Amino acid sequence: MDVGCLLILRFSLIAAIGDRREVLTGPVALAPEPGGEQLIGEVSGAAEAFGVRPGAPLSEALARCPRLLLVPPDPGRAESLWERSLRRLEGIGAEVEPARPGEAFFAVGPLLRLWGPRPEDVLSKAAGSIGSPVRAGGGPTRFCAYAAADVARSRRRRPLVVPAAAARDFLQPLPVGLLRGRLRGADREAERLVESLERLGVTTLGDLTRLPRSAIADRFGRLGLRARDLASGLDSALHPRRPHEELLQALRLPEAAYGTQLGRALELLVERLVADPRRRGRTIRSLRLEAQLAGGGSWRAQVTMRSASASAERLLLALGPRLESLPAPAATLVLRAVEIGAEVAEQPTLGDDEGARRREQLSEAVRQARAAAGRDALLRIVDVEPDSRIPERRAMLVPHTP
Repeated sequence: MDVGCLLILRFSLIAAIGDRREVLTGPVALAPEPGGEQLIGEVSGAAEAFGVRPGAPLSEALARCPRLLLVPPDPGRAESLWERSLRRLEGIGAEVEPARPGEAFFAVGPLLRLWGPRPEDVLSKAAGSIGSPVRAGGGPTRFCAYAAADVARSRRRRPLVVPAAAARDFLQPLPVGLLRGRLRGADREAERLVESLERLGVTTLGDLTRLPRSAIADRFGRLGLRARDLASGLDSALHPRRPHEELLQALRLPEAAYGTQLGRALELLVERLVADPRRRGRTIRSLRLEAQLAGGGSWRAQVTMRSASASAERLLLALGPRLESLPAPAATLVLRAVEIGAEVAEQPTLGDDEGARRREQLSEAVRQARAAAGRDALLRIVDVEPDSRIPERRAMLVPHTP
């Protein structure tokens, strides 16, 4: 058993509701994010009973459940609360790969000597470190561990461990709806894929794996092949994050601010962030601007620098235009350094080596793409079976190494 999963269902919804937990007994859902696509977020169990699903269009959700209560989303609060949980998990020695708020994956093997000897012992320790009621599951892959954590609700929150030899048999009878949200960077497309499969009578993961790869590729493309691989027990390796010190600055505004006032507040935050001693001379590659809206909920926008910098002027030029998309006056403004660059800037070469300069420019472009869109933002094609009659077997995509 290689991968552990900790799962708190409806975490973002719970974070947005705050102390009003009693509303969870009725049909409630996260409203669409301001300025975003009109799709609802996480929903309560009562809303699911009406057929309301996360990611559904707002009009469809209200048609299914006219009494549906919409709560303004607060992604900033959800991420802040979950970040505290991830740091407690890293405090027991876990190498964590964060997913969305309420989900975390980590390697179990390195923790067996500390908290073992059984994988169940490690999962129980990890769940206890978070403190909140959490489901824990383990398996040979990320998706299998997630499925085990989801099934663990019928075991009174005891960890469920799926051995590698039994992973495929364990996944076969599970509903194909487990794939919702599992196909990275394609939540809406995954929702449409699952809906299409269910309409075609493919209701379980086993039904999906029994379909020929060629038929899946022809009907659903690469996303369908990715879903079939997950259902078959295949998944990519974990990419744990590097434990890092949180670098952020927050400013509570005396009155709900908009326009010029926000521009002045942003200037102050940038100056504070650059002068923060925790930065220790390092450059900043990616930042996130967050705002607590005066009318409830929150807003955020992420900026990736063309090149890592510690210049307050350059950071302000990159962040300033994002304030124009703020949907309402803000009560609190937060600036967070998402990715830190090198401690000192790299020195250019003295010669005119065009090849070296081009390689450095390409490497910097790769780092920028990954900082903005993740590790799989840039891939390269590798020939595997060039003479195969099946097109999907002739080549494969692997992460590009600069």
